[in-house]
Amino acid sequence: MARNITFDFITPRRLETTMESPLDEDGLHDSFSQLIEEQSHSLAPGTVALEMEDLTDEQRDRLTYLRGAAVEGRGQGRGRGREDGRVTDPLMEGRWSSDTLRVLSSMPSRTIGRSRGAIISQYYNRTMQLRRRRQTRPSIRDLSRSARPSIRGYGMSDVCEEESKKDQLVNNLQNLSLSDRIRMLRAMPLSVAEKSELRRRVHNFKEGRPITSGQISCFSRLKYYFIIALRQGWYSWLSFLHALQPWHVALKRVSGRFGTGVLSYFDFLRTLLLFNVFLFLVYGCFLVIPQAIHPPSTHGTTLLFTGLELLTGAGFFSDTVMFYGHYSNDTLSSGSSSSCPPAHNDTGHNDTGHPACTQRLSYNMPLAYFFTIGVSFFITCIILVYSMSKSFGRSFHISNSHGLAAKVFSSWDFKVIKRSSVKLQSENICTQLKELLSEVSRREKRKDLVHRLWRLAVHAMAWVMCLGSTVGCAFAVYQFSEHMHQEQRVLDRAQVLSPQEQEASLLALPVVVSSFNLLLPGFFNTVGWMEEYDSISVRTYVAIFRNLLFKVSLLGVLCYHWLGRIAPEPDALGLQCWESFVGQELYRFLLMDFIFILMDTFFGEFLWKLFSQKALKRKRKPEFDIARNVLELIYGQTLAWLGVLFSPLLPAVQIVKLLLLFYIKKASLMLNCQAPRRAWRASQMSTVFITLLCFPSFLGAAVSVAYTMWMLRPSGACGPFRGLTTMFQAGKQWMQQVEERGSNLSWLTGVLSSLLEKPLFLFIAAGVFLMVIYFHTQVLDGQRKVISLLQEQIENEGEDKKFLITRLQNLHEQRRPFSVHRRTERVKEEPA
Repeated sequence: MARNITFDFITPRRLETTMESPLDEDGLHDSFSQLIEEQSHSLAPGTVALEMEDLTDEQRDRLTYLRGAAVEGRGQGRGRGREDGRVTDPLMEGRWSSDTLRVLSSMPSRTIGRSRGAIISQYYNRTMQLRRRRQTRPSIRDLSRSARPSIRGYGMSDVCEEESKKDQLVNNLQNLSLSDRIRMLRAMPLSVAEKSELRRRVHNFKEGRPITSGQISCFSRLKYYFIIALRQGWYSWLSFLHALQPWHVALKRVSGRFGTGVLSYFDFLRTLLLFNVFLFLVYGCFLVIPQAIHPPSTHGTTLLFTGLELLTGAGFFSDTVMFYGHYSNDTLSSGSSSSCPPAHNDTGHNDTGHPACTQRLSYNMPLAYFFTIGVSFFITCIILVYSMSKSFGRSFHISNSHGLAAKVFSSWDFKVIKRSSVKLQSENICTQLKELLSEVSRREKRKDLVHRLWRLAVHAMAWVMCLGSTVGCAFAVYQFSEHMHQEQRVLDRAQVLSPQEQEASLLALPVVVSSFNLLLPGFFNTVGWMEEYDSISVRTYVAIFRNLLFKVSLLGVLCYHWLGRIAPEPDALGLQCWESFVGQELYRFLLMDFIFILMDTFFGEFLWKLFSQKALKRKRKPEFDIARNVLELIYGQTLAWLGVLFSPLLPAVQIVKLLLLFYIKKASLMLNCQAPRRAWRASQMSTVFITLLCFPSFLGAAVSVAYTMWMLRPSGACGPFRGLTTMFQAGKQWMQQVEERGSNLSWLTGVLSSLLEKPLFLFIAAGVFLMVIYFHTQVLDGQRKVISLLQEQIENEGEDKKFLITRLQNLHEQRRPFSVHRRTERVKEEPA
């Protein structure tokens, strides 16, 4: 007999009394309603009546509720379990007994969130606990079943009882304090309309004893007004800071039409712009402005501006604050436009006996130049490491807050009311949904062994071609730089060219390097098209790595050309200030890189779109090449970091370049490019970009600048470090002077000498930064594994639930013939 099967109802009841607020699940029981409907039609009325004889009142009410739910879901339950003669759910195979239906109705997943009355009953008990927090209260186990606040029982209760519970809840709420009442209303899983109704009923309940303004003290009212004003001011300040972000609306429009992959390029461009603004402010305040206020005395003739200087950086710009050679090695004094000349004593220290210099505040330009460069690179390193760690945390986030369900149900901002903003937000959400769906629907295709070997051979051949072309271009740049070096020696001795022609000839090397930067990435894209990658993200990362190898090889050859060939022997080339010459070279490379980017935008995007539409009669437009454009940004920023030592105003040139590049690229993107044919989500693209910016871009530039300051001899006729063996000696002289004077800063000089003269500290600091990033990623990886294990456990519990229900039904089926025979005999005996 089915009633001999027992099931422990105590555990679900205990769970219900301690469970958090349930959500409304009325629309999630269609399949369960279908199951009840089939069972109600399959059983005979007499059989059901006999089985219900021994049921308690609560169980009979529950079964009646299940039948009612089955009748309500009749329209939706038909045809859902079986289609085309196939069983879609193993739990829908058999006919369920009333005992099985009672077990199903007792399951927490079927009882939680059934009605608003259950929620009201639960929170009525909570408010009673708050009111009687200091009073003793009998345990719920000591109460009878009818007195317990059961979620299941309340779902089948009468409407009048629900209203009674609601009135009691209102009574309890009005007796709570204002903070507890607000907290309780916020925690209730009810709709906004129902919460408003409860709040209104609490307010109407208090109308019998209204609270007048005289009952609230003046101090309390002032306190509330102050808190409200402070909160509104804080929100206004946050809105103002949010509005200060550059290109916020433009980036939203790009994200809505082209996805997160293209958006990551413009976000990265904005990050580089902020870095250069920081460098420009630091060098402008500590180097450019002091030297512009106290200009050095010029003994040569002033050159005229011809216009060629805008391309070459030489000529008129050579003796300006733009380049290293203009800065003096004097100690600038306040109160007059004059400066104190340096006087080297027998110890090699900069010391002067000029009485005016000892009485006024002084500004040591060599020392300021040295520490400004060093501190700016140190701060930039900290910002980069912090940004990289933060980007790792965002891209490898463990939660599912950006999942498909959250994006569908929780991504819309209801505060947006402007028509253009609504359209922009809808496009953005649509594109993000396409990207998420592409990840969900993407499946790796199984390939046979022959196909995999063929793909491996194609990849190997592609890498050989890319690496061979990279090595060939680097070797060609090295040979051409050597040719330019020898030709400059000959021209300096013969002096057959005018100064303008000689300056124009210096543009040859930047033009050759920029031509390689323009042509070779297109070759890499062709090779990548031949490889036929299944994933667009993998193809993008491979293209980024190939372009990175190419850019790094070119920059390595150029650094050797500047620091290994020009700096050791400037006299052979007729250079009086090799630092200014290197700064002019970097200015030319930066300018030529911008010009060739414009050429690539015009020929590679605009003309190709016209050719495709007019000649080929196709509607397709070129796609935005993320790898190529990002590596161009990293290449230009590396040139800017390399050149700040030789040209303090080079970050200003980079700022102008990035501003123009943003608007040009955005206009070309909107007019000439199309969205990717296959949507893909660039979840870790920003992390890859900031990592490449830190290593090898910033690290290589920092090593080159440190090598120049520690190892190379500065020019003896120009610059703030003239007359010194190395630039680092300026810092050492200042530390020795501080120690000799016995100043309070002697401890600082000891720390600085230990840090600067011993490279062990730099290696330890770099190791600590890398360890922090490593541990951060490991913690996130461990949390992701825990989340995946918990999700797997939830799935296994669902399977266990199905297994237990199936076993219960099998047990009932085994005893069913005996129970049916006994009921038949009982029916036959009744008429007699």
